[in-house]
Amino acid sequence: MTLIDPVLLKYRLGSLAGRFDVDALPECDSTSSELMRRAERGIAAGTVVVADRQSAGRGRRGRSWLSAPESSLTFSVLWRFPGNAARLTGLSLAVGVALAQALESLGAVGVRLKWPNDVLLEVDGEFAKLAGILVELSSDRRGTQAIVGIGLNLATPTEALPQPAAGLNDAGVRVDRHLVLAAILSELAGVLDIFADAGFAGLKTAWHGYHAWQDQAVHILGEARPLSGRCLGVDADGSLLLDTGERVERIFSGDVSLRRV
Repeated sequence: MTLIDPVLLKYRLGSLAGRFDVDALPECDSTSSELMRRAERGIAAGTVVVADRQSAGRGRRGRSWLSAPESSLTFSVLWRFPGNAARLTGLSLAVGVALAQALESLGAVGVRLKWPNDVLLEVDGEFAKLAGILVELSSDRRGTQAIVGIGLNLATPTEALPQPAAGLNDAGVRVDRHLVLAAILSELAGVLDIFADAGFAGLKTAWHGYHAWQDQAVHILGEARPLSGRCLGVDADGSLLLDTGERVERIFSGDVSLRRV
């Protein structure tokens, strides 16, 4: 399988092509690490690094993300926002909305979101991980820089994984990688514009429309004491809301795990 062709991708992006500068690599340690190194040299917002293979791809909580050109799409996007990082709470959830909308635009059925940064595929009431999001922030006098890393399974993973996983083919979508990447970048541009203007509050309703466990009984497992209750979704700042029966808890940490009761 050949590399992503930036010229063909530009054609697919149409009027949005000017907002992105895409570089396709055969291999790197991590697209986010590569983009971070380039960001230190002052590259423009909208720079995208996509790699066929990663030797040290990163996921949430230090997990790795495997990638191969025939079965996955792994890339990172640099975006800049005014103000400090405190204004960007809920950014990973906003990116999840963009991913879900893009995959649905390609014909995917059963796309759901799990707090705070997983995209799931629902089939017959069961959920499997379809994509992951990792957002890394850094601030300076100019504002806040966000490196948004995305890993999407195009085909059903065959290796042993700690949780069920699915591919875009399981969602009924088998299209060229250029179409997939163009759809995601197009939705991402619109969502990040909304986020820059209104924060996650401007996308909360859309996120709830994809929430996998809205109003369902769940366990929350994290570094603090375990909690159980009914998942009410998220607040305007992206925090998770859990009705324990005694009160509504707001969960801020990304190091939690949701399990249906």
